[in-house]
Amino acid sequence: MKAFVTGGTGFIGSHLVEALLDSDNYSEVRCLVRSNEKWLNGLDFKKISGDLNDLKALGAGLEDADILFHVAAIVKAPTKKEFTRANVEATETLVRLAQKKGVKNIVLLSSLAAAGPSNGSPKTERDPMEPVSMYGQSKKEMEKKIRQVATESDSIKIIRPPAVYGPREDQIFSFFKSCSRGICPIIGDGNNPRVSMVYVSDLVDGIMQAAAKTDPGIHTYFISGEGTHSWNEIRSVTSKVLGKRTIPLKIKPALVKKVAAVIENISSLFGIYPVVNKEKANELILEWTCSSNKAQNEIGYVPKTSLAEGISRTIHWYKMHKWL
Repeated sequence: MKAFVTGGTGFIGSHLVEALLDSDNYSEVRCLVRSNEKWLNGLDFKKISGDLNDLKALGAGLEDADILFHVAAIVKAPTKKEFTRANVEATETLVRLAQKKGVKNIVLLSSLAAAGPSNGSPKTERDPMEPVSMYGQSKKEMEKKIRQVATESDSIKIIRPPAVYGPREDQIFSFFKSCSRGICPIIGDGNNPRVSMVYVSDLVDGIMQAAAKTDPGIHTYFISGEGTHSWNEIRSVTSKVLGKRTIPLKIKPALVKKVAAVIENISSLFGIYPVVNKEKANELILEWTCSSNKAQNEIGYVPKTSLAEGISRTIHWYKMHKWL
């Protein structure tokens, strides 16, 4: 099969491209590359120069393709308009073009953020979607738009991962970086709120298993790791892997919002929109858990990587590449 991948130069996308290239099921892997090949440098893929606004490039990537993997998205922006343009409108354009090119097998990356926080029990695909951030709202609108434009012959798989970690990840990385310096920031009391996490290779396995499901319809799956975790558990595992004692810095949820507001205001003076912002603070103080039971039952997804193994691999990679 010939695959076309957007977002292949990013954290999740690059791991997906490597897996596709290693699979006997794919004879050609095309990747949309705006400028820098980044993590794809040196890999045996077909480069499609352009971005999501370049219809000619998108058409070239989709020509005679068997499957589309749409991983590209923006996760932080100061305005709703930017999220809508990148995550909703660009996705609609891409899917409509794929339909014109006869590409029926489509896998789209959404997020647990689209479904919203859980309240004591992991989110399932049957639960109402209640996002609390502009990013989450844009992913919800993306899913809604896909349902509007899908045809009866399309096989569209929507993947909703929770927090994704692993080699090359640069946002959750800040947590590991802080722990490596002996300070472990924890929101709440360490036991609550709880979180779901997924190691990147497990997510890629789930994406590829979803790709193999070709019956028509829109199929939505949460792809998560084993169980849910408290920050006390995450701290304990991280400290053990680092081989050093970490001091828990427990932060009250109300303070998180205040600190994020200050960081965002200061950053705006320099024309920067920070990773820690008021939008992100709204998510950080809540519980984010989900269940992969549907994915297990329908596509055979089972996470292979324990939290301890995943964090160990991740920190080892950071150290190997001088991030830590």
